[in-house]
Amino acid sequence: MTTAIIIVAVVVVAAIAAFLLLRGRTAGGRGLRSRFGPEYDRVVARHGGDTKAAERELEDRVKRHGRLEERPLTEEARARYADRWASTQELFVESPERSLAEADTLLADLARERGFPEGDDRDDALSVHHGAHVHGYRRVRSARNGTAGTEEMREALMDARDLFASLLADGGSQRAHGNGHLVKGHRAS
Repeated sequence: MTTAIIIVAVVVVAAIAAFLLLRGRTAGGRGLRSRFGPEYDRVVARHGGDTKAAERELEDRVKRHGRLEERPLTEEARARYADRWASTQELFVESPERSLAEADTLLADLARERGFPEGDDRDDALSVHHGAHVHGYRRVRSARNGTAGTEEMREALMDARDLFASLLADGGSQRAHGNGHLVKGHRAS
């Protein structure tokens, strides 16, 4: 009788441990998916659908860049970037290619001023802190370097606008809204 109770107890403890382990993995995946947005799906696809490998990569990004503190912008810098973005969008009518080149440069300048690293690490760091919008930055560069049509370039610029608005807002007196407009009269659209 005592042996049967011990066996049942061991089985119950093992079942609970297995449940908690599986639940923890699922929650981690949901947490990463939520944090990284479309970037999660992009990394999973790049790993051929291997979610474990993709999640290891994303967790590594969080370890490397999660403590990065974005530097706040002065009101003057914020206004300067907002003006540059408006000019970039206006340029699209005359020259979509030049507009995308300027958007690329502007986003790199803004990211650098906010404290993001240079080079290849920039995309990874941006994905940790602006995961829902970093795909816009990637789309701008992709559309610039390929044979994108005007509509594809326009969509890339619109996606990049979301990253721009997210980088421009720093949780201070101005907050970006989903429609690309900023409080205090500065427009990001």
